[in-house]
Amino acid sequence: MTMKYKVIIDPQAKLDLKEIFIYAAMNDSIQSANRLLDALEETCYKLEKFPERGHIPPELRPTGIKRYLEILYKPYRIIYEIEDNLIYIHSVIDGRRNIQEILSNRFLR
Repeated sequence: MTMKYKVIIDPQAKLDLKEIFIYAAMNDSIQSANRLLDALEETCYKLEKFPERGHIPPELRPTGIKRYLEILYKPYRIIYEIEDNLIYIHSVIDGRRNIQEILSNRFLR
């Protein structure tokens, strides 16, 4: 029997999604922002069926931190962690930003 997983989007990732939505709405349209938000959330929730499909973010490999994985919805990077049957979405980051700095601030504190 396959293990059932549940996706939890933590407050930081919710804030990331809100900022992405606002940016898209201001620079494109509300409709585009809604489509983007729906697609990002759908990508997150697909992890319920395939949680191991991600890979360790390259910026975290040298640190020895291996508990975080990422999947892509280009150019966005969704960073998550699997703990038992829970999948915690920690960040949704635009890959065009300084990822090293963002991850250092969030995960290396």
